[in-house]
Amino acid sequence: MIIGVPKEIKVEEHRVGLVPSGVQELTQAGHKVLVEHAAGAGVGFSDPDYINAGATVVPTANEVFAQADMVVKVKEPQPHECAKLRSGQILFTYLHLAAAKNITDGLLQSGCTAIAYETIEDAQGRLPLLAPMSEVAGRMAIQAGAFCLQRTSQGKGVLLAGVPGVPRAKVLVIGGGVVGENAAQIALGMGAGVTIVDKSLPRLKQLDARFNGQVQTLYSTQQGIADAVAESDLVVGAVLLPGAAAPKLVTETMVMSMEP
Repeated sequence: MIIGVPKEIKVEEHRVGLVPSGVQELTQAGHKVLVEHAAGAGVGFSDPDYINAGATVVPTANEVFAQADMVVKVKEPQPHECAKLRSGQILFTYLHLAAAKNITDGLLQSGCTAIAYETIEDAQGRLPLLAPMSEVAGRMAIQAGAFCLQRTSQGKGVLLAGVPGVPRAKVLVIGGGVVGENAAQIALGMGAGVTIVDKSLPRLKQLDARFNGQVQTLYSTQQGIADAVAESDLVVGAVLLPGAAAPKLVTETMVMSMEP
């Protein structure tokens, strides 16, 4: 099989569909891998890194799409990339089509077989390809939130951990899945007071045990979320509905109830 790796073109997307070690595994298994020039530059991999791993580096994305039996990406194809796909070709990437009708239509018109990382389940019904990105997202949410709370970032000037004599920040995590658990882990590690909201009591019991009772768990109701949002310095949305757009649980009214 010829496997193609184009450079990601979505705004602020610096990742790459295959790193050199993955290329090496595929080429040693007998596949041919085409990599667009500078596809890995955003994560520190050069064209020679890919060549040494057995890939063939080509100048443009057009050559990747034209020759590949399977295209491996990170993010959903942009509209003009959909036009490069063809019937019988396989696209393997994160798609999140519930919120992207134009991309869905483009993929249908192309006739390709599009496989979404985020919908692949293992034998236990888990999402093994989505989980690592969810771990990253949850951990980065707290890092980004802590930065935004700084006064120099036009935040309210709150340190997550506080200091002796000063209250620590209150962090609300809505959703107790992989994103929520990882967000709570980092927030708790940074010294914040953490509340996790979820509608699954068994999951809340798991999280209570996981964090040895150091986080507050709250059953999800609209009023409960509203009250918690009003008291929080940082709110992290971490709700996932596989194959669907995430529900909007925090209203504009709730946001207006928060401190400036």
